[in-house]
Amino acid sequence: MSHPPVQLGPNFIRNIVDEDLASGKHKSVVTRFPPEPNGYLHIGHAKSICLNFGLAALYQGRCHLRFDDTNPVKEEQEYIDAIKTDVSWLGFDWGENEYHASDYFEALYAFAEKLVEKGLAFVCDLPPEEMREYRGTLTEPGKESPYRSRTVGENLDLLRRMRAGEFDDGSRVLRAKIDMAAPNMNLRDPVLYRILRATHPRTGDAWCIYPMYDFAHGQSDSLEQITHSLCTLEFQDHRPLYDWLCEALEIYHPQQIEFARLNLTYTVMSKRRLLELVNEKHVSGWDDPRMPTLSGMRRRGFTAAAIRTFCERIGVGKSDSVIDMSTLEDCVREDLDQIAPRAMGVLRPLKVTITNYPEAQSEEFTAPKHPKKPEMGSRTIPFGREIYVDRDDFMEDPPKNFFRLGPDREVRLRYGYIIRCDEVIKDPVSGEVTELRCSYDTETGGGVLPEGRKKVKGIIHWVAAAHAVSVEVRLYDRLLSVADPASEKDRDYRELLNPESLEVLADALVEPGLASAEAGETFQFERLGYFCVDGKGSQSDKLAFNRTVTLRDTWAKLAKG
Repeated sequence: MSHPPVQLGPNFIRNIVDEDLASGKHKSVVTRFPPEPNGYLHIGHAKSICLNFGLAALYQGRCHLRFDDTNPVKEEQEYIDAIKTDVSWLGFDWGENEYHASDYFEALYAFAEKLVEKGLAFVCDLPPEEMREYRGTLTEPGKESPYRSRTVGENLDLLRRMRAGEFDDGSRVLRAKIDMAAPNMNLRDPVLYRILRATHPRTGDAWCIYPMYDFAHGQSDSLEQITHSLCTLEFQDHRPLYDWLCEALEIYHPQQIEFARLNLTYTVMSKRRLLELVNEKHVSGWDDPRMPTLSGMRRRGFTAAAIRTFCERIGVGKSDSVIDMSTLEDCVREDLDQIAPRAMGVLRPLKVTITNYPEAQSEEFTAPKHPKKPEMGSRTIPFGREIYVDRDDFMEDPPKNFFRLGPDREVRLRYGYIIRCDEVIKDPVSGEVTELRCSYDTETGGGVLPEGRKKVKGIIHWVAAAHAVSVEVRLYDRLLSVADPASEKDRDYRELLNPESLEVLADALVEPGLASAEAGETFQFERLGYFCVDGKGSQSDKLAFNRTVTLRDTWAKLAKG
């Protein structure tokens, strides 16, 4: 298997692996990434993917992609396909090591019968509400089920009849027989199998009983001979059950190791909540560029290399923490700065007429596609009497430190002439500025500054009116309006959605070289940020660009201000 380089720094998991290899406990390293196909992967999964595949690659081992498809009610083939696409996009290849928990349904059922035969599992008829009451609390022990004393023969008969479909959904479950007074609630006779008539994406209607995650997880790890089963911290309390099952079944016993999950500011990372956002139409879909999903980030223009760098940078620890979104965006900027061609775009066009430029005349300026990479070549930028600049680059009464256009002020057009604002035209009704009439210095084209000519501080971007391409631009902001939604415990997270998370500019303009840009291509609009061509286009059939990130962390500046 070939993988992109993932620089896993020293961490406690590597220390464990080093010790296991040095002691001879393992001769090689086998990890697995085990997503449940009930939604799309998000940035938190990227950390696990990079860790599992990166660790296997570091030790010349292998990493399995295993789908935990034990709940057919919530799982779909769409999610399986999307997960494979995302893992591949991140740069990882599982080769022949693709597995599904459903591959092991027969083996898992055999394990269940083995537990019954050993007197370590029983069929329970308690309704779900009573089972919860019998379970006890964190401070009070639970009570044993009245069905716990069934004989091995009775339990084996009932389990087989459950499999045969003789009982109604939810009427019976198979439970492990451990300890109803255990301080760890997961050891209080947990459910191992439930009756559930639902068509499975892979096994169809062959089964009407399905294993619970806690039962399928460890046994699947065992069947695949996983050496190090890496989970996030919420599974720490489940590890005693993981260990108990492997020991009770007397099978190969992988080692479960927990690490801190990834939490990001200004977003939610729960698949249940992400599904709610999709189903309730708060976003356009799983790949909405505001979502923390890998498909959403890819559509927004985030690169796989940037996400891998981010996962390397945040490291692997044992304590949960919240990472600022700006850390991820910095990684995106760093990567795009190296690879994104430059272009000029005007988001909110304001017409400028160069009054002393001949009407029939036009010319072209040459500019690099990348200022630091001459090998990327150059681009041609047409110029004429009428151009458009960004409305934000003009102020009628500018402050002293505003080095852009204003009445009687000069600026240089990027790669072009110095122009001076001579007249401001306004709408007679609204008073809105509709046009600037300017004059140009004929001797300052292409960045030239004649001897004795006073230098201007302001440089602005622009596009020629006759050649500009009209596009739709989508400006994305934070999904939520608060950094840490967990701190707002008394409010539904949907109340925290940022109403300004999306602004659509339907009449933006870009230089003509972008007319043939293809879906997924990313450009730096000079002075504005990085923008990616959206493969889904726009409602007006225009070329559509999603803003990936700004050139600087504007949120950090706002916070400081």
